[in-house]
Amino acid sequence: MNSKILIVYEYQILFEILNEINENLNFEIKKSNKNEYKNLKFDEKTNYLVISSKRHGNLVKCLELDKVPIKLEKVIELININFLKNKFSDQSDLKIGKYKLDLNSRKIILNDKVLYLTERETNLIIFINEKRNVGIKELQKKVWDYSAELETHTVETHIYRLRKKMKDTFGDEEFILYDNNGYSIN
Repeated sequence: MNSKILIVYEYQILFEILNEINENLNFEIKKSNKNEYKNLKFDEKTNYLVISSKRHGNLVKCLELDKVPIKLEKVIELININFLKNKFSDQSDLKIGKYKLDLNSRKIILNDKVLYLTERETNLIIFINEKRNVGIKELQKKVWDYSAELETHTVETHIYRLRKKMKDTFGDEEFILYDNNGYSIN
């Protein structure tokens, strides 16, 4: 789901070293300079990290490798740690309609009000928000890992309870909507 891209910024020797061992790495490597960096575009699910030999004020999510020499294993460890930090940070601020969803603490926030969610409720919100107009059978299969042919009211019960919690906490009776096309987040 989340791809990881390492952008080696104006650091040719590091790019060449990492490119040689590319098949053993769990991220994609791109080489960039000042002009190319301006044109890079990523979707919201991309976990990217910029690595450079010196500080560049205009770079976001940048790992500076200014203390060399350094073992290659240590460089890869630093890269992976920074990818994890980025992922954690990105999961702390998902926009779901007018709400902010923090996946790390499993809470949904609006202004100063907070509602703590179960893991299933969190997964349900994310899936409905990404798919839009999703039916009960698909929710059974994708969120619950149930057979689509299984006769159960689990999905409806969870959605009912989630709607009630949203109404009680935020006064929002239209957070999850249902029509002939399925469920959607308002």
